[in-house]
Amino acid sequence: MYTIWTLHGPNLNLLGIREPGHYGQSTLLEIDETLKNKANERGAALSTYQRNSESELIELIHQAYEHKVDAIIFNPAAFTHTSIALRDALLAVSIPFVEVHLSNIFAREPFRQHSYFSDIAMGVITGLGAESYYYALNTLINHLNHKQYTQSDLNLGEAASSQAKGAYNHA
Repeated sequence: MYTIWTLHGPNLNLLGIREPGHYGQSTLLEIDETLKNKANERGAALSTYQRNSESELIELIHQAYEHKVDAIIFNPAAFTHTSIALRDALLAVSIPFVEVHLSNIFAREPFRQHSYFSDIAMGVITGLGAESYYYALNTLINHLNHKQYTQSDLNLGEAASSQAKGAYNHA
């Protein structure tokens, strides 16, 4: 079973009341519950965290590493455009992550169109409302399944190669 964490950045606790024209009507609780159900259906354990503080998000990223989290769904919210520290934390732990945004950041104000994360993320899903999270979840689970399959293929290949070398050396 994969362990996936969802990290929500600042002000996302106000979803449903904050600028519904940009962010939709869904509350964070509704998004998180649906996300957990979808993860469970796919055989993954999902935990969700929302923090308004950059330092608390950094600590969560460090904890994700300590807890051997397999992947992260990350909506950095306003920190998208400002946080080199969060970027450095993600680079340090090397946990695959998908950057998500409810609104299309590229159709918004110019200062919102730059992300400190998009070039290091596995992918970026933006502008699809709550569906952005669900697509990210499926993407990460598919990636982890493929990674596991590829790794088992590599291990089988190494075992076969070792056996072949042993057979060759004994002949």
